[in-house]
Amino acid sequence: MTILSDYHHFNGIGLATGYITNVLAYQGSKAPHTGEPITETLVMGISGGISAGYFSFEYEGHLPHVHFLTRYIFNDDIPPAILEQLAIPMNTQQTTDAQKGMANVVSALANGKPPIVWVDSTSLPYNAISGDHDVYMVAPVVVYGCDMNSNVVHIADRARVSLTATIDEMMTGRTRIKKTRNRMMTLGEPDLKRLPAAVEHGIHLCIDLFTGKSPVGSPQNFGISAFEKWATLLNQPKDKASWAKRYAPGIRMFNGLLSSYDSLETYFTGGHGARGMYADFLDEAALILKNSALNDAANQYRACVPLWAALTDTLLPDEIAVFQQAKDLLKKRYTLFVDGGNSTINARLDITAKLEGLKTQADSDFPLNEKQAVEMRSILSQHVLAVRDAEKAALDTLIHAASYSGGWG
Repeated sequence: MTILSDYHHFNGIGLATGYITNVLAYQGSKAPHTGEPITETLVMGISGGISAGYFSFEYEGHLPHVHFLTRYIFNDDIPPAILEQLAIPMNTQQTTDAQKGMANVVSALANGKPPIVWVDSTSLPYNAISGDHDVYMVAPVVVYGCDMNSNVVHIADRARVSLTATIDEMMTGRTRIKKTRNRMMTLGEPDLKRLPAAVEHGIHLCIDLFTGKSPVGSPQNFGISAFEKWATLLNQPKDKASWAKRYAPGIRMFNGLLSSYDSLETYFTGGHGARGMYADFLDEAALILKNSALNDAANQYRACVPLWAALTDTLLPDEIAVFQQAKDLLKKRYTLFVDGGNSTINARLDITAKLEGLKTQADSDFPLNEKQAVEMRSILSQHVLAVRDAEKAALDTLIHAASYSGGWG
């Protein structure tokens, strides 16, 4: 058995930031302004902080769904900016041989390093993903133990507790996609003398996303335009991508509302558009940069939080029983994973089955008629635009606080 017996770091909750937070904490890295482990809010902020991105997908054999991006990091294959900005050494190993890939993990553990591995989430039982897995999602997790005798891998991944998988499950998940096949990385110590510059760079990354060129795809999908696109598609029935067409009343609208809520509230982003987390980062940034104007920006982003909450509550309103039930099930499934991990697999699979049942129910007995669906979309559009207006005000305050001049140089 090779296990880091002193590993007890399970505070990271984001897919792209949690693993870095956990590894740095295990290594004993301390923020100079607090003397405490580097927070996930700081990791997030240095890596670009928040975003806004509206995307609607419909794959053959699947219901259409919405994913609204709220955090800056979009591609888990690309190392977050904090690794470069704090000059954190990265030792990456990759092989086509699954057995050798596992041996690399064991070797890192034997040397006292918790390796970061890229693995398909649908292959790991603790994620409780049921059904046929024709869509894979590869993301980084931390491995802090591997017991060959009992065939168990010990993992830190978003939950507040230790997670486990079998060695075979881990090996299978690591080979799903060629690009990340059997990839493993260990980290060194950050250069914390670079922290002020790194924080400033992270703020400019965030501003650039909202004011500059979109990172991928159409500019309408990102930044302030993302809110306007969503509001427009809610209100303009003639557009082929409109909610009136793609998310017509019934099972399609139900899944549109459900997936929108899930991406905003229960997709490991911190909830409420991650704006509360970003506000916490800006308060840290104000201390690190000795710039109190950033506290004003933090307060503006906190002012956005209740507007995000109002939007998500309107997506699945308590006044309609089936919507309230779906919302409660999503929140319960999320909490069960975070607090219970492997011990709640069956309970979460049961919740997923209940959600599928609600979708079937919505297909035959949707609670809104056509007129009511139009009214609901109109109200949702108003909430989206209210968030947009608050976001504009917060962004303006952030630009002023950062003395932004149009780019990073």
